Amino acid sequence: MEALDNSNVTGIARPISGREQPASVAEVVELVRRYRAERRALYPVSTGLNWGYGSRSPVTDANVLVDLSRMDRIRNADEISLDNPVAVIEPGVTQAQLAAFLAEKCPQLTFNVTGAGADTSLLGNALDRGVGYFGPRKDDVFGLEIVTGTGEILRTGFRRLGEESPLAHCHPYGLGPILDGLFFQGNFGIVTSACFRLIPRRPKEVAVSLALRDVAHLAEFIDELARLKRDGLLTSVTHIGNKARTQSTLAYGVSSYLEKECGYTPERALAEAETAIRIIAPDEWTSLASVTGNAGQVRAALREIRQRIGRYARLMVITNTLLAVGYALTHALRFIPFARANAAAILSIKPLHALALGIPTDVAIDNLLWKFGRADLPAKALDESNCGLLFVNPALPLDGKAVVAVVRDLEAAAARHGHPLYMTLNIETTTSMVAVINLLFDRAQPGEVERAHRCADDMLACIRRHGLEPYRARADMMQDIVGDDEYWRSVRRLKAVFDPDDIIAPGRYNSSSH
Repeated sequence: MEALDNSNVTGIARPISGREQPASVAEVVELVRRYRAERRALYPVSTGLNWGYGSRSPVTDANVLVDLSRMDRIRNADEISLDNPVAVIEPGVTQAQLAAFLAEKCPQLTFNVTGAGADTSLLGNALDRGVGYFGPRKDDVFGLEIVTGTGEILRTGFRRLGEESPLAHCHPYGLGPILDGLFFQGNFGIVTSACFRLIPRRPKEVAVSLALRDVAHLAEFIDELARLKRDGLLTSVTHIGNKARTQSTLAYGVSSYLEKECGYTPERALAEAETAIRIIAPDEWTSLASVTGNAGQVRAALREIRQRIGRYARLMVITNTLLAVGYALTHALRFIPFARANAAAILSIKPLHALALGIPTDVAIDNLLWKFGRADLPAKALDESNCGLLFVNPALPLDGKAVVAVVRDLEAAAARHGHPLYMTLNIETTTSMVAVINLLFDRAQPGEVERAHRCADDMLACIRRHGLEPYRARADMMQDIVGDDEYWRSVRRLKAVFDPDDIIAPGRYNSSSH
């Protein structure tokens, strides 16, 4: 068994004593039973690309990595259709794989894509409660198949009746207590497959960008966006990015355009890109969401959105046609600085807009690799670069005034450590909001890892002063989020039922006996 280097962008990694790569459920059962007999801990990962949260690093020392990437079947591939929009997927199935499959076999269907990267696992992200373009990924998944810590196979919902049952892959609830939730952000077993909901494409799909005119009205802006979400006018997650996040998103695409299409040196491209981005993205906060339906529904929704939000923000409707025409015109006039900047910006926006159409992209990861001087690496090699990345993800009330107060305190906490915040506020459902905050640092620079983690610790303390908690946690912070109240004591009692010897991911969203 090989020893494994598991260094990653968080700058903190626990040692791994070896790696197993099962290719079937039977092989997972066999290795769980074998390692249970040896009292050795196992740490399952889907593809190991959980960047910013620990990647494939365990919470405790000397775990054996269970790499599930070879389990990459879409088990019901021949049955998927517009009338049967459910894929039964294994943990190694990636966003790119499912997108390519649907494009070839059933282009009328799409799915809830995230911006995390094309090669990331659908199931791994969902089980850690990631948020996709259309909403929380946990809502996409039901009917789990799990190998528990005792080596038994458990199937939830009506999958317990067998795969041949007409209820197995369509009825999400089953009969009796719903056990699925126990295996999200948990460590009771190894999920080896699940039912994953697919989404019919709508006749018309457009994106709406709303640039806040005056930061003093951020609270009212958030509240109005929430109402638009509740009224069904904004049909996707509404992303509200601060200036640092918006400008950093454009940086790589704009610089690349100037190098490739205008013949600039990297140094000149970077200098002009910074100027261009300040011109085309000057706003402190900009939101992006989609509006979908038939042509009449979209037209009516846009009219209503413009009427209700116009006093706070400038509205721009983005379509594939508009991007294509805009790029052609501005590219043709690229000898004019402003046209050049717009052509570069459009090229940067296109892959982000494509997320709404179910097309995964590596643009966010490519941006990080470029920022840290490793544009030569593929996105899946991010952990091999000197990029440092920590995610801090508070769950937030859907209340503009309360959110603004939290944002101000988080900005102040980060400023004390010399860190800018790359922040997106996401209205994920009609009642809930979360923030995705990046702390970026250079892992190759002495002291930067420690400084970033001190900043993240202070931000966690800030979140809790507001009575809030993260909705998703890094491997290195598990000991800080697992408490000794009745909730976590109940979690530990359940762990003893499904994994009495604590061999599955000890310490992950739980306390550890290791």
